[in-house]
Amino acid sequence: MANQETVTLTIEDEDGTADELTVPTGLLDMLRQEAETDPEIVGDIAMIGLAQRIHGAVHHSQGEPQQEVKAAEEHTLDLFEERFGETFGEMTGHDH
Repeated sequence: MANQETVTLTIEDEDGTADELTVPTGLLDMLRQEAETDPEIVGDIAMIGLAQRIHGAVHHSQGEPQQEVKAAEEHTLDLFEERFGETFGEMTGHDH
């Protein structure tokens, strides 16, 4: 395996709890649009992944989801649209 450069990013909440994520710089360069920073790229990927997970929990799971889960999906999708300027359905072509 070739030795690739990496970058380590820190994710931190308001309470100071943090996690680090190390990713190859080549991957970030492949995903980069215009002058996006590494944290912006990882933030976008995180938001997309979170929206996919909550969408799946509400629309593709067995049984009726709890109201708290539905509310979390609605809020997540609002934040998604705020971040990307388009809805989850518009971006992914997957809308209910």
